[in-house]
Amino acid sequence: MNKKVLLQETELFVLDMDGTFYLDNDILDGSLEFLEQVKRLGKRFVFFTNNSSKSPKTYMDKLAKMNCLIERDQLITSGDVMIHYLKENHPGRSVYLVGTPDLEENFRENGILLTEGQPDLVVIGFDLTLTYEKLMKACLYIRNGAEFLATHLDINCPTKDGFIPDCGSMCAAIALSTGKQPKYVGKPFKETVDMVLAATGAELEKVAFVGDRLYTDVKTGVANGARGVLVLSGETKIEDVAISDTAPDAVFGGLKDMAEMMKEL
Repeated sequence: MNKKVLLQETELFVLDMDGTFYLDNDILDGSLEFLEQVKRLGKRFVFFTNNSSKSPKTYMDKLAKMNCLIERDQLITSGDVMIHYLKENHPGRSVYLVGTPDLEENFRENGILLTEGQPDLVVIGFDLTLTYEKLMKACLYIRNGAEFLATHLDINCPTKDGFIPDCGSMCAAIALSTGKQPKYVGKPFKETVDMVLAATGAELEKVAFVGDRLYTDVKTGVANGARGVLVLSGETKIEDVAISDTAPDAVFGGLKDMAEMMKEL
């Protein structure tokens, strides 16, 4: 698709964060400029991160330190999608959560019943506090009949020093041990798109998911009736596009390149 036409027709940009807007603790060049162009053109943006290791408040504080001030309704995490999914599909059921204290706090604040004993459900997040005991309990509970859920399927998380294992890698270990595969609800799955539309009131065909990963960010758009835009500022390299089964609607070097083109609109 013509890049300029895509930017013109998009009314809501759903922005990935790490690898797209910033990398680790450093904002990427052109990110704030992109938001300025979105506002100038009367368009909207929301942040969506598959990284469930931090609470929405923590992310908002992090963005604020980068001179990006947003409201709570401009940020959605895969943890938020999981909470919504649990409330809609498993109300009142107990959960053993493999996640950070931030994610635990988000679950508790939203009324999710967490337990350390045999639960109805095991939920895996991107747990930077992962221990062997947590891994062992998750496998044991799943073997004993607990349903296996996970916030997102990202295999690696980009940092300034390189890639580190993400939720998908943790789930792979559990799946290999138990023989069970999890249900994921973050990008690129329909549950994410449904929540974005419900939260924003946007029209599906006028939404573009923007991010640095083909198999999550871009696929969310192209597999669910929206647009998928790849930026090459994080995990994916241009040579990966040719061998991927997900074809982006557009490819940019980063948000800076998108901002420059939007100046012409």
